[in-house]
Amino acid sequence: MNQTLWRYSVLFLLFGCGLEAGAQQALTWEQVRNRFETNNPTLVADKINIDESRAEEITAFLRPNPTFTLSADGTQIAPDRGEWKPFAGTFETPSLSYLHERQHKRELRLESAKMATLIAESNHADLERTLIFNLRNAFVSTLQAKAVLQLAKDNLAYYDRLLDISRNRFQAGDIAQIDLDRLELQRVQYESDVQTAVVNLRTSKIQLLTLLNDRTPIEQFDVAGTFDFNDQLLSQDEVRKIALDTRPDLKAAVEAIDKSQTDHRLAIANGSTDPTFSAWYTHNSSNNNPFGINTIGVSVSIPLRIFDRNQGEKLRTQLDITRNERLRDAAEVAVLSDVDSGYATLESDLTLLRPYKAKYLAQSVRVRDTILFSYQHGGAALLDFLNAEAEYRSVQLNYLNLVGSYLTAAAQLNQAVGREVIQ
Repeated sequence: MNQTLWRYSVLFLLFGCGLEAGAQQALTWEQVRNRFETNNPTLVADKINIDESRAEEITAFLRPNPTFTLSADGTQIAPDRGEWKPFAGTFETPSLSYLHERQHKRELRLESAKMATLIAESNHADLERTLIFNLRNAFVSTLQAKAVLQLAKDNLAYYDRLLDISRNRFQAGDIAQIDLDRLELQRVQYESDVQTAVVNLRTSKIQLLTLLNDRTPIEQFDVAGTFDFNDQLLSQDEVRKIALDTRPDLKAAVEAIDKSQTDHRLAIANGSTDPTFSAWYTHNSSNNNPFGINTIGVSVSIPLRIFDRNQGEKLRTQLDITRNERLRDAAEVAVLSDVDSGYATLESDLTLLRPYKAKYLAQSVRVRDTILFSYQHGGAALLDFLNAEAEYRSVQLNYLNLVGSYLTAAAQLNQAVGREVIQ
């Protein structure tokens, strides 16, 4: 008996685990974004550019390697008196030389490399900003498709209840066959709405799974979030100020100016001459000077800067500063234009949404129910009811589409600002 209970308990646990594995919890926007930042191949690949730029900082700060030279001279080629001692008069000279870089060349190279890393980080943040906008659009499209599908199912269920009542009335002789036929034919539209919504939902989920680089089956993947609008907005001036402080592409443009200024200083430093210090030791066994058999020597080699071989690079880097300043101005104009455009679109959507939520949604329900009641009691024609039902469907669907448009416009404004100012 105990063994039987144990077996059933194991089967129950296995069955429960299978159900838990098959049913996946709906993901929130924060969870979707975290998965995207971890798994999206484009974003992950671009992040490697930052690591590569940091590796270049190591190369930029390397010192020149010293040079070791070993020379030998005085070896006899042919003996004069019948004996050959090729190494009897040879002297050996090992020497060591080192190039000394002046004008802080290493420090300037490192500074330029670090600024290149900052630009790579800003460019990566800008790519993430763009991809997050695409992700947000796919997330909103999925929520919208779910809401539209639910509306289509509710409309179909409502219409089926009406058809059941109409069939009972037809059997009781309250309505004609032609009216029942017209009602049943109208059901095709509601069935079509459901199927279209199902396809749209699957398409939105596929797009979202592609951005997440996720192989989860569509039937097991779902998202959850608030599909509604927020009536409160920051002022346009506040949004513009946040954008100027936040946008990563504008930051990259400013950092490019700093880097070009550093590169210009480096070009000037590279135009300076670098001395080479050398020291050597000589062993000369054939020297007639008994104190000169072992000697040491030092030297300094300085290139003569008769011609400035870095004039072109100095001029190029000077021009590059001006070019980056103009690009920074263009980026600032683009930021403000994006913010103004997104803000105008958002305000327009809110202007349309407010009367829908305050008046039109409830009004469409009231009109439909009133006409239905009147039609069922013979006070309204079938055409009046069908028109009221079509108006209700149109108002409800328009509202959902406007909410989707608002959320898309909010994502566009967040992209223009560079961070989420509208949740």
